[in-house]
Amino acid sequence: MHGLNPQQSAAVAHVEGPMLVLAGAGSGKTRVIVEKIAHLIQSGRHPARRIAAITFTNKAAKEMRERVGKRIRGDGADGLTISTFHALGLKMLQVEHAKAGLRRGFSIFDADDSAAQLKDLLPGAKPDAVQAMQALVSRAKNAGLSPEQALETALSTREREAAALYAKYQARLAAFNAVDFDDLIRLPVQLMENDADVALGWRERIGYLLVDECQDTNDAQYRLLRALAGDKGHFTCVGDDDQSIYAWRGANPENLSQLAQDYPALQVVKLEQNYRCSNRVLRAANALIANNPHEHPKTLWSAQADGERIRVWECRDGAHEAEKVAAEIQFTAQKHAAPWSDFCILFRGNHQSRALEKALQLLRVPYHLSGGTAFLDRGEVKDALAWLRLLANPEDDAAFLRAVQSPARGVGATSLAKLAELAAHAHLPLSRAAESIGLLKQLPPRASNALGGFVDLVRGLRADAARLPPSELVRTLNERSGLLAALRAQCKSEQLFAIRRGNLDELADWFDGARGGAGPGELAASLALLSHADKGDAGNQVRLMSLHAAKGLEFRYVFIVGLEDGTLPHEASLDEGRLDEERRLLYVGITRAKEQLWLSHSREAQRWGSKLRLTPSRFLDELPAAELQRDGADPEADAARRKERADAGFAAIRAMLDG
Repeated sequence: MHGLNPQQSAAVAHVEGPMLVLAGAGSGKTRVIVEKIAHLIQSGRHPARRIAAITFTNKAAKEMRERVGKRIRGDGADGLTISTFHALGLKMLQVEHAKAGLRRGFSIFDADDSAAQLKDLLPGAKPDAVQAMQALVSRAKNAGLSPEQALETALSTREREAAALYAKYQARLAAFNAVDFDDLIRLPVQLMENDADVALGWRERIGYLLVDECQDTNDAQYRLLRALAGDKGHFTCVGDDDQSIYAWRGANPENLSQLAQDYPALQVVKLEQNYRCSNRVLRAANALIANNPHEHPKTLWSAQADGERIRVWECRDGAHEAEKVAAEIQFTAQKHAAPWSDFCILFRGNHQSRALEKALQLLRVPYHLSGGTAFLDRGEVKDALAWLRLLANPEDDAAFLRAVQSPARGVGATSLAKLAELAAHAHLPLSRAAESIGLLKQLPPRASNALGGFVDLVRGLRADAARLPPSELVRTLNERSGLLAALRAQCKSEQLFAIRRGNLDELADWFDGARGGAGPGELAASLALLSHADKGDAGNQVRLMSLHAAKGLEFRYVFIVGLEDGTLPHEASLDEGRLDEERRLLYVGITRAKEQLWLSHSREAQRWGSKLRLTPSRFLDELPAAELQRDGADPEADAARRKERADAGFAAIRAMLDG
């Protein structure tokens, strides 16, 4: 426990019964989890193989694994589970597949795979309608509801239609021996709540559970936590109700309060010492979030200095705001010899990045925009990965379905659904069913011939896979599968074709470093769970990102733009009276700043061809005036700042002339 503060030590030492650690921003929660894992193992309370730590992203799980590896030397951590909720659910289903109604080697449908099936089940529906229905089905699954339960609890015609679609969609998944991402949580919950032997078996496997970011759990994830913990509640949940910003995707911050009701013996520890921010930033954050209701109020404090006052800018419009931000970044970087990676610009919506990008480009300030289409999410890359998954695992039905239609080869959804029925009847995966001449004869001739050609192509590539290195196999596959030819036909310009072909070349390069030894099942599952957050890094560039994407990160200098009513808080939240989560969103943004913070808003904006007068965000009035430096409020300070900027500009010109 050396080096831990008293509250952190208390959180680590408590190992009997349920515990909730309310960890404020920057309070060292990951260190507490790592130290608690070490304490559980080294005290002999639980062997590593009976401990599971659950995070929300692959990136967070990887970081925790690395930190545990440094903390526990040798083989002390062998068998320890550190994974996301979805990865744990996948592990459970791989063990319990038969009881879940699945065959070994089942497939995982991603959002695109699911959307394709729903589109086929909704002939003639527009993309927006399909997307809306997909969201309703996903919401029912995240609430842990079966199709029948979704129908029973439906409150509107639209929800009843979604429940009926959910039933058809689930039947389609069963035909393909597949699950989607939501099922990776829903099905294990269903198994554990309905089968006492399964529940007992998993409680024996996992003797102690640690859950990070517990405020972000949805209803199904919370039920999985409860099912694994049982009545004894040997768990530690770590969370912060002030940083719950994902209600729009199903997160339920009330789960933190529910813990106390479900486990009356729950011990609560608050981590309020912040190791990240200046005290001035923390006082502003505390004042803001105090306007939200709290069951467990916290007051963050820091041993750091007060730091500079928070700058508040009023700008003419978005373009002027972007110019001021870009110029201030350039000046501050020069003044403090700070790397570009020390700077971050945060906004409510990704559309706000355009003016900022232009302003940074004009000043030749390098930047990285988070939230664009991720490399692994690009259509051509996903197509190639589907082929690779199918070569690695003939039982991956989701990979078969994508590969057989990429590029199109005259096999429609109706023929594929018929093939799935025949495959299920013969107890075969789709790729093996497509190899059966007897089964193919039961399909229309055009589809039968196309599938026969596809099978020959896969067979040839599988032979190549046995002799070619991974990167060379990817390049061969791209040519022989027809993916490159289809790309050329789709692209209206050589420039676009070069970009998309470059993505496939990059995938091949990526496989240059691939490690061998993984079995087909491991490879398929790893590819299915890959997240773009696990690949690459922004390097020495200014970071541009949404406030939602910034959670968990920290920067020396932070700019938050667009602080107007209608933007932050968002217009929909104002209309519906839901300000609590918008306030938490700004709180998250403020607490990203380690040293200095800028807040800005515009007086007007162009909307539908005319100028619109904007109102500063009401949240600005909730910040303590003593911590702010508003433009024009202190003429002496403003004059000193202008002189400093002018002197720096002249110095730069002199240096250029001397050079």
